[in-house]
Parts: sequence; C-alpha cells; structure tokens
Amino acid sequence: MTRLKAALFTAAALYAASAAPAGAQPNPVLYLTHLEYFSQNGQTFVRYNYDVFNKDQYPAAMFAPAPGLPPCGSNANSSRSWVDFFENRTNRRLYGFCALGSPANLGRIWFALPEGQIPPSYVYIKIIDRQTNTTYTSNLADTTP
Repeated sequence: MTRLKAALFTAAALYAASAAPAGAQPNPVLYLTHLEYFSQNGQTFVRYNYDVFNKDQYPAAMFAPAPGLPPCGSNANSSRSWVDFFENRTNRRLYGFCALGSPANLGRIWFALPEGQIPPSYVYIKIIDRQTNTTYTSNLADTTP
C-alpha cells in the first residue's frame, strides 16, 4: 500500500470515529485488497476482495449468532449484523454476508462478477445491526487495484 493510500485510510478512519456519537460504532472504512480469479461450473469469475480498516472498533456481539432475529434463508443462527455490498451509481446490491461470526471477518469480504464484466467504479458496504436497527455505511472504495 502506498503512503498516500495509508494516509487516506488513516484520515478516513479518524473521520469515521469522530463522526460517531459517543457509544456508537464508527462507519466502516472499506478498501480493496486484491482481485482473485476463479472458475465455477465452467465459468470464470473475478472476486473483488476487501477489508475494513477499522474492523477492530466493532464489538464481537454485533457478529454473534442471533437466533432470536429473522433467519438468513435457512440459516436460523445468522449473525446479529449483516453486511451488504452496493455499487455506488445505482445503489444496486451486489452481494451480502449474514453470518460473519466476528469483526475480524470484515477483513475477508468480497463480491464476484463474471470475467469480462465491467465492475462499477466504486462500491460501498452497509453493516446492518438488526438488533438495534442501525446501519453503518462505508466510504466509496475502488474496484481497481
């Protein structure tokens, strides 16, 4: 990571932390880590892998199983908070995670597109805390390394 990117992430993290009221969680600071090519059922895809710079500022309880909340498909033990990727221009949902298990797993989130499909210029995530009905929205993150 270049010094400029590191400085920008630090500035964004400080801004996210300062923008949150006392006791609230900061907005996530999302950044692209790498692209990964893989094949499934004879088709090649590109996986866009991301990390959340300030993932350590989220409590583990936000990602613990929440059997008292509505399930995610057939998963009755989905987590309290769900994470969804969106493209910035249309706000269309690209992919989501409903059972991350811990804040550390925010370092391994992704979405995939068929190889050759032009990705959106930028994406963002929303962390939806279903117990408190609170949504944390990230910055816009590049889709090109």
